[in-house]
Amino acid sequence: MMRTDRSARTDTRLLNTFWADEPVRQVLPNGLTLLVKPDHRHALVSVQVWVKTGSIHEGSFLGAGLSHFLEHMLFQGTGRRPASAIATEVQAHGGSINAYTTFDRTVYYIDLPAEHVAVALDVLADMVFHSSLAPEAVAKERDVILREIDMVQDEPDQRLAEALFATTFREHPYRHPIIGYRDVFAAVTRDDLAAYYHARYVPNNMVVVVAGDVMPDMARDLVAASFGSSPRARLAPVIVPDEPRQLAPRVWERFEAVEISRVGLAWQIPGLAHADTPALDALALILGGGDSSVLWQRVREQAGLVHTIDASCWNPGTSGLFLVSFNCDAAKRAKAELVVERELARLVRTGITPAQLRKAVRQMVVGEINTRKTVSGQASRLGMAEVVVGDLQFSRNYFERLAQLTTKDVRRVLRHYLVPEHRTCVASNPRANGAAPDRRIPAKSQAKDPGLLEPLVLPNGARLILQPERSLPNLHLRLCCLGGPCHEPQDRRGATALMATLLTKDTKDYSAAEVAGRIEEVGGVFHSFAGNNSFGLALEVLPTDIDRAFEVLEAALLRPTFRPATVALERAAQLAALQEEKDDVVAYGRRLLRQRFFGAHPLAVAHTGNEAGIAAVVPGDLVALHRRLLVASNTVLSVAGDFSPRDLAAKSKALLRRLRDGSVDRLDGGSVASAQPGDGVEKQPRQQAVLFEAYPAPVLRAPDFYVGEVLDEIFSGVAARLFLRVRDELGLAYFVRSSRVIGLNAAMFYLYAGTAPGSEAAVYAEFEAEIKRIGQGGVSADELGRCQTRLKAGRRMSLQTNASKAMQAGLNALYGLPADDWRRYDAHVDAVTVDDLAAFTARYFAPGHRTRLTLRP
Repeated sequence: MMRTDRSARTDTRLLNTFWADEPVRQVLPNGLTLLVKPDHRHALVSVQVWVKTGSIHEGSFLGAGLSHFLEHMLFQGTGRRPASAIATEVQAHGGSINAYTTFDRTVYYIDLPAEHVAVALDVLADMVFHSSLAPEAVAKERDVILREIDMVQDEPDQRLAEALFATTFREHPYRHPIIGYRDVFAAVTRDDLAAYYHARYVPNNMVVVVAGDVMPDMARDLVAASFGSSPRARLAPVIVPDEPRQLAPRVWERFEAVEISRVGLAWQIPGLAHADTPALDALALILGGGDSSVLWQRVREQAGLVHTIDASCWNPGTSGLFLVSFNCDAAKRAKAELVVERELARLVRTGITPAQLRKAVRQMVVGEINTRKTVSGQASRLGMAEVVVGDLQFSRNYFERLAQLTTKDVRRVLRHYLVPEHRTCVASNPRANGAAPDRRIPAKSQAKDPGLLEPLVLPNGARLILQPERSLPNLHLRLCCLGGPCHEPQDRRGATALMATLLTKDTKDYSAAEVAGRIEEVGGVFHSFAGNNSFGLALEVLPTDIDRAFEVLEAALLRPTFRPATVALERAAQLAALQEEKDDVVAYGRRLLRQRFFGAHPLAVAHTGNEAGIAAVVPGDLVALHRRLLVASNTVLSVAGDFSPRDLAAKSKALLRRLRDGSVDRLDGGSVASAQPGDGVEKQPRQQAVLFEAYPAPVLRAPDFYVGEVLDEIFSGVAARLFLRVRDELGLAYFVRSSRVIGLNAAMFYLYAGTAPGSEAAVYAEFEAEIKRIGQGGVSADELGRCQTRLKAGRRMSLQTNASKAMQAGLNALYGLPADDWRRYDAHVDAVTVDDLAAFTARYFAPGHRTRLTLRP
């Protein structure tokens, strides 16, 4: 019997500083629980209200989606605030507000600058205690949620998830969808909703969490002022039945209009507080937690049967599921299931190795550290401990148990829980010639880091950016290069993204499995990224593993091998992702919109490429692309985290000096006109219609780029006038917003919405009306100010993690901007005027430049 070794116990001790900094817990006289976690690293705060009610608490209304309906309604106004004022007030103070509903809770949260914590508390208290539930708002929101239900049915992954829970659970309310069944939901009345609201939304059924730059005494006084006046109320217990033990395998299978097979395998497991949870979590990581995991290596890399595969534990309550999920080509589905079962049986016989257990423990320790990077993550962690487990010491106790875990413990839970007779299998498969084939299976300030951030330029042109940040034991390296569609051969679209993926695989030093193992066994992360204008690599490790990180990065940059077998495997995975995109009506619509708008321009194809281009890529193409793009003058290495600048600079320079000489065009340019203006229609077998309306836009370094930034915010968000008009006032759409495709030499600005078939013309008319209003100078100073405040606060929030700091600095330098251009972001945004917005729409949003695309049933 092997216990986790000394290094694993040392890993868990990295968390001791968190356990020493305990939150303050108090219960107000009215029964409301308050948790306060000070964190003064950033002038930010997260305020969350956890209501201990979800879809499993709906009693005689199980399956009606009351909890989710009520979550929507709480944004529709109170006695003090109309619907539009809730999000507007939060955004005016630089914050963001949102909510979610799940099986056992409903959570409302606001993240904003810390100086406005009182605003967040006042808004949330008003929402949870004083919602109007106006009859006309109930009717409108019912229509919106009906559209949402239709949208869920258009998503294969969502359909499969609902089928998994409905098949696995026979008695527990987990079997019902959180959003509700369409017919049952449609019959809910305003009185039904109000009765549920008054019964469950009482202070003695709530937890308020405040995390961030705040003092406990001040937070307590503010919470008492906002929440303390609501009286304690009767709270009837809700009896949630236990799920009987599954005695035989269960199967749910569907053949439908999808491109690939999606499969979920599930086994019942106990809840989060159970003593076996650490062992089950470790087992999930060993089986499917990363590219070096057992199933990824055996089923994907060696057998070539799946495009993706992972394993996880879902057990927030008293019972849960151990999940193995994968997608694959339909013809390989049966074999993939069989190999998964064989691997589980093999591990039952042989057990797991101490190295595998050490890696899993390290991954969980790193995951715990990562949850504490942002104030929102810290607040969520506290809420989960208090509401779901009922013990604020849960994380500490969990990791103490984890430190004592043995390989025998992990083998025991595998043998006890993951047995064939307790397995549930759900699958969504492509139709084969219209018929279901035989698939039978054999058995405050914007930043607190002063000083300029100047890249160090090496003699060969490579650039190095260092941002020391010692508050967390975390280190992030981000290597950035120009690349993407504009740097690829026309018949090899997507080659850059494929090359970036393969840089994380085989090298002359290590195989792909060994690369993954070397990083994952120390709890690190190594992945590629690619976009419209750039690509690169990201490495994140604990500070003690910096030498290993540089060793892996050096091999990836200087000695990749692009082995034919690995190229074929990753090429197939990228093709599968493109096929999977076709099953998402919005993603597929974006793809068609880009083709119509950009025409012959390279940005007509996203960085992921197209089927013809990816299928044509061979190893020699990747070798040539690597030689052309990974040159010194095209490379920026940006590092943020806990390190010694002197030591890390020496390591970084030694690596960057070894890059080849060469140059890559920077691709300056202006906006492009639409290649195919006018209206287009695409028929799709969906429940909803999705509309797109696109116009030319300024490129990244254009003088009016930030006008587009502000305009994007004006069109989007839950407080946007367009959203309030189309969704809340008219009930025409479940979602409506804008977005951009931003390049260095071309760009596109587009609006999009999901609506019911037959309502397309009305939504397009609202698009036109909103553009006309902005073009006539109709944006008020207050509206503009709110958007500017929200953008500035959003940028502040985006810089909480070392990964985001390294990424933003690296890309800024790569694109020819100051590395710390975010320090000028506030000034750029504040400089935008109402007249600038009007001039922008006049210049770019002319009807003759417009491309429309409608996807409808």
